[in-house]
Amino acid sequence: MTKTKTSFFCQNCGTQYAKWLGQCSSCNEWNTIVEEIIQKEEKRNWKQNNTPKKVNKPLKIDDITIYKEDRIATKNNEFNRVLGGGLVRGSMLLLGGEPGIGKSTLLLQIALDVPKRVLYVSGEESQTQIKMRAERLSSKNNNCLILTETNTQLIFKAIEQVQPELVVIDSIQTLHTDYIDASPGSISQIRETTAELIKFAKETATPVLLIGHITKDGAIAGPKILEHMVDVVLQFEGDRNHTYRILRAQKNRFGSTSELGIYEMQGTGLREVENPSEILISQKDGDYSGTAIAATLEGARPLMIEVQALVSTAVYGTPQRSSTGYDTKRLNMLLAVLEKRAGFKLGAKDVFLNIAGGIRVDDPAIDLAVISAILSSNEDEPIAQNICFAGEIGLAGEVRPVNRIEQRILEAEKLGFERIVVSKFNKINKSNFAIKILRVAKVEDLIANLFA
Repeated sequence: MTKTKTSFFCQNCGTQYAKWLGQCSSCNEWNTIVEEIIQKEEKRNWKQNNTPKKVNKPLKIDDITIYKEDRIATKNNEFNRVLGGGLVRGSMLLLGGEPGIGKSTLLLQIALDVPKRVLYVSGEESQTQIKMRAERLSSKNNNCLILTETNTQLIFKAIEQVQPELVVIDSIQTLHTDYIDASPGSISQIRETTAELIKFAKETATPVLLIGHITKDGAIAGPKILEHMVDVVLQFEGDRNHTYRILRAQKNRFGSTSELGIYEMQGTGLREVENPSEILISQKDGDYSGTAIAATLEGARPLMIEVQALVSTAVYGTPQRSSTGYDTKRLNMLLAVLEKRAGFKLGAKDVFLNIAGGIRVDDPAIDLAVISAILSSNEDEPIAQNICFAGEIGLAGEVRPVNRIEQRILEAEKLGFERIVVSKFNKINKSNFAIKILRVAKVEDLIANLFA
């Protein structure tokens, strides 16, 4: 007789409780704790057999052999860049994003383009629907096999017959296993099906790509342990009303988490944007006040982004401080520096800041461009379009040096900028660059150069 027991799980954060509670003590959400029946059965191998498992022996760290990381390079360069060079064999990747943002389109493009035998498993769409999408993408791969199934035991039977080199699951919330008596999408089902897929990936050295739904707060649905179990967590961001999408790595055991990939959604699928500055700098037919160009870095990639600011007299009693794509607290700090160190009276004015292109930037090197845009809007004097900025502002009003300044200068020079403003304390060999380099030490020096 199989022994069963029940447990209570929070559907928001995955915390387990012994009894029902009205409010989750972990995430403070109300009415999210649900009782689930857990089937206590003997854990089986993903192959559905009881073959004795090889016992691993502990080894001294000096005796462990390091093998070269074997990666599968896809034809999607932006995807390869974010992963650090391609898919690592035996890795588990989780892709999350808003509904309709293009998660299924991205992974189907990769499945159709990669020169390997691929099994695309869908629990949300029929084979006919996937065929229609593949024809729209204009990509063909006779080695890409489509399976519509949600039972993991039947999926593993198909895997044994096909022997794929890459597996795509769309989506993990639709899968269920016979070993857990719970509905698909529940905490216990997500945890168990993911564990089975991880075991399969590690034992066969086959990379598995998972698509994950997200909650209304933007977090990946299911238990938080799901993100700890997988090797790579990617977030697909963007606005469905705009055509551009950004792929970020939130976790990557095999590479950097600071890289990003940029795509443009078109009728024929996602187009890779090789030059991100084309979307991050708006096209203008004249000079406008309140805009400045910053040279920033995302991972190893230099980007030129446009900072837009609007300073106006506060109509109501309390002035507003609003920023899109930039930290509001840092904006308040820079405004305090301008008021204290440079004498600009901005305390009674509304200040709005926007990073063009829908990107969010955390690089402190754009401080110089932020201050320049604010001063340009405040004085209603435009900044020339052929000048850009790269520098961090300190609390004393000093312009601090930033890292990898040569890479930023080279990107500005490549895009046709004639001048770049940097910190005086950056060590630069001016003879290596054709662009004119203006070096400033304090905010007052910046004001003298821009609004003399």
